[in-house]
Amino acid sequence: MAIREATTSHSGSPNPSPATDEASPLPRVLGPLALTSLSIGGIIGTGIFIMTGMAAHEKAGPALIVSFVVAAIACIACALCYAEFASAVPRAGSAYTYARVTLGKGFGWIVGWNLLLQYGLAAASVAQGWSHYFQDFLSGFGVRLPGILGGPPIDLSQTSGKLAATGSLLDLPAFVIVLLITLLVVRGLRMSMKVNGAIVVLKLCVILFVIVVGAFYVHVRNWTPFAPFGWGGLSLFGKPILGRVGSGGEPVGALAGAALVFYAFMGFDAVTAYTLEARRPRRDVPIAIIASIGIATVLYIAVTAVLTGMVPYDQIQINAPLSSAFRQVGLPWAQRLISLGATAGITSVLLIILLTYPRILLAMGQDGMLSRSFFAAIHPRFQTPWKGSLLVGIVVSLLASLVPLHLLMDLVILGTLFGFVLVASALLALRRMPLGREAVFRAPGGLLMPVVSIGSSLILMCALPLRSWLHLLVWLGAGCLLYAVYGRNRATSAPT
Repeated sequence: MAIREATTSHSGSPNPSPATDEASPLPRVLGPLALTSLSIGGIIGTGIFIMTGMAAHEKAGPALIVSFVVAAIACIACALCYAEFASAVPRAGSAYTYARVTLGKGFGWIVGWNLLLQYGLAAASVAQGWSHYFQDFLSGFGVRLPGILGGPPIDLSQTSGKLAATGSLLDLPAFVIVLLITLLVVRGLRMSMKVNGAIVVLKLCVILFVIVVGAFYVHVRNWTPFAPFGWGGLSLFGKPILGRVGSGGEPVGALAGAALVFYAFMGFDAVTAYTLEARRPRRDVPIAIIASIGIATVLYIAVTAVLTGMVPYDQIQINAPLSSAFRQVGLPWAQRLISLGATAGITSVLLIILLTYPRILLAMGQDGMLSRSFFAAIHPRFQTPWKGSLLVGIVVSLLASLVPLHLLMDLVILGTLFGFVLVASALLALRRMPLGREAVFRAPGGLLMPVVSIGSSLILMCALPLRSWLHLLVWLGAGCLLYAVYGRNRATSAPT
């Protein structure tokens, strides 16, 4: 797993060097610490502040600790594949570019189209998570938003598993926060990174507070039964094959919990979209990926153990589990502190997603897959892909304010896992290419790591409900049609 030093230039020049391999239209300002902070900012947020409660309450109970271990193993295998790709192909576009240079334009388009779905829905779901904690923070001071502005107009019923009206018009906080962060993203990377760095420090302090203080309120009896939903949770296109299903017809158990909390690790791959702005992308991007995944895994397992030990799993509040747990044990002042930290922490996740999304569109625009004049347009003053950023902000704000969080989660996870399968498959192809010999970092174990990544991703995909598979197939079908009509004839040849 050693990472070899590559010769590089620190001049910030847009000209390519042996360590960059690509002329950059964007300023190279990111070192390893900034990239790691960016990756942590993208990972730690909604997953730890919301998904822990949802997964423990509905899927796994205290066995969610094991679920996080399973999800971490799958994610580490995927992360190592991404790290090798980032050192061999230090070009913008993340998984889209990796698939394109190894498997060709068609597969590149499929991965890129899948990324558009993944990042768009992830941003919307994170914005809704932000809204939940923001409203929880206000409630600590006796302030409540009108019900008509506090959530999406429809949501999934926890009893029937079907969509039902909520009586609300839109999720106003989610709508507003997306637009505000979009304006920050358009202003430039330097300003965004300063904001992200400050928020990362704040949320890590809050998470350490939860672990240290919450440990004094842990009762071992709350871990019994440890696996109330069982250890399984796999299904195949909606048919249970290992374990049982819950009241809504979805698989439950430790493996089902692992599939759900895999969402908590999403975001590490975002850093691979910043190779155009990294000073030494071959070395620094892999360092950031590995360091951020390691930190996140330790924190997730510790927080889960504390949360399920403080409050019985069936009494955990889904929308704001950590802050509510401290209120339930008689620490209302801690509830306000955690809600503030969670609100800030989720803000950084949303910031990273909204920073990354336009850069993927930029890479696809530069290749002719999408409109070059629109998505590859760089603002002359702010040096950002501003048109793509504004479009992303508008679309995500509408999704976040109108589409229910439960509906977004499974589809985001399935799309991400599907992308990981394609990236690991592309890595097998890369190792047979001359380009693969240029990798500064190599995932250990030879073929073992990409095979583990593919296998673990497929297993977790089987723990997701049928409706998510159908939605993904519809999206991919629409993407194939668009590629046949537009992208295939306009795209440039894949780089080698």
